[in-house]
Amino acid sequence: MAAQEQKEFGFGTQIRKSTYFDATVRWGAKGFSVYNHMYIPRDFGDPEQNFWNLVNTAILCDVAVERQVEITGPDAAEFAQLLTPRDLSKCAVGQCKYVLITNAEGGILNDPIMLRLEENRFWISLADSDILLWAQGVAINSGLDVQIFEPDVSPLQLQGPESCRIMEALVGDSINDLRYFWLREYDIDGIPVIVSRTGWSSELGYELYLLDDSKGEELWEKIMAAGAPFGLKPGHTSTIRRIEGGMLSYRADMDITTNPYELGMDRLVDLDIEANFIGKAALKRIRDQGVSRKQVGVVIDGPALAGPNVKFWALEANGKPAGKVTSAVYSPRLRQNIGLAMVGVDFAETGTRFDIETPYGRTTATVVDKPFYDPKKQIAVAISPKQAVNEPMPPARLLAQA
Repeated sequence: MAAQEQKEFGFGTQIRKSTYFDATVRWGAKGFSVYNHMYIPRDFGDPEQNFWNLVNTAILCDVAVERQVEITGPDAAEFAQLLTPRDLSKCAVGQCKYVLITNAEGGILNDPIMLRLEENRFWISLADSDILLWAQGVAINSGLDVQIFEPDVSPLQLQGPESCRIMEALVGDSINDLRYFWLREYDIDGIPVIVSRTGWSSELGYELYLLDDSKGEELWEKIMAAGAPFGLKPGHTSTIRRIEGGMLSYRADMDITTNPYELGMDRLVDLDIEANFIGKAALKRIRDQGVSRKQVGVVIDGPALAGPNVKFWALEANGKPAGKVTSAVYSPRLRQNIGLAMVGVDFAETGTRFDIETPYGRTTATVVDKPFYDPKKQIAVAISPKQAVNEPMPPARLLAQA
C-alpha cells in the first residue's frame, strides 16, 4: 500500500504502544485512546463504515491492550477458581470461559475471558482494570503454590463473516473444526500464535494471541495480505455491533460497584460449588435479598445520535430519577438509537418509558428486550464457522424493529 504520512500520537512515555502500533498507523488509524495503560486504535475513519465492514466482510483490530495474566504452578486451577464465582471444574484444557472476577463485596473487578492452555496454566485475557496486581496480591496470602505474571502475548481480533476463509488461508482447513470458545496453537510461517474462536463483536471471529512481540508487524501484514481477496479492512472494535449484541463494556456498563445479579448474569455465579471463591458470602446475600436495580435495553427516540455517548445520561420516570443510560449509539442496521441502561427494579419492565436528557436535546426512551440483534448468538456460535456467514446487508436495508 502507498505510504502515508504518519502522525504523532502521545499521552506520555508511561502509556505503552502495542507491537502493532506502527502498522495500524500505516493502515490508517487516525485516533487512539488508552486501555490498560496502552494505546488502542479507536478511529479508522467512518465508524458506520467500520460496522458494515465487520458485518459484511471482516476487520482486523489491534487489541493488544487485552493484557494476559498468566497463572501457573501446581495450584493454578485452585487459584483460578478463587478469583471467579463461575464454576471452572468442567473447563477443559483448550477451552475458554467468559468469567467475572469479583471482590469480597461481590463487586465486579473485571469480565475477562479465561483460557486454559494446560492443566496448570491459565490466561486471564483482561478488560480495562489492573487484575495483574489484584491476582498477585491475592496470591501472597493464599497459601497456594502459583506464579502470577504478564507473559509476552499480544492479541489481534479478526472478526466478521469472512474471517473463517482468511484463517483458512493462514493456517489451513483445520481451523474449520475449532469450536466456539476453544483454542489451538498454530505456527504461521514461523510466527507462533494461539488462536481462539472468540472476540468482542457478536460476529464469527477469532483472536490471535501472538507469542513473540518482535513479530507484530510481520503478523499484521500477513493477515492483511491473506485477507485482501476477501475484503478485509483494518478496523476497531465496533460500539454499534457490541451494543446490538448486548455486549458489556467494563467501566461503562459495569464497574466495582456493580454485581452480577444486577446485570442478569446469574449463570456466571455458582454458589453451590465447594470452592470458597472471593465474594461468595456477599453474592449469597445479594441473591437472597434481591437487587435494587437492573440492566435493561432501551430504544431512544429522536434523530440518529451523532456518535456514542461519552458520559452517562440520566433517566426520569414521572419526574423522578429512574437510572442512567450507560451505553448508547445509533444502529444503521436497525435504524434506531439503542442503548444499555441501569435502572431501578421498579422501572425495569419491558415497555417502561423514560424522559432522557441528551447532548442533542430532551427526548424519550423505552425499555426493550436485549440483545437487539441475533439474540440467540447464532452467528458467533454456529457449529460450523461457514454456517455463520451473514447475508450482505447494505446500509439502506431496514430490519425488523428490536
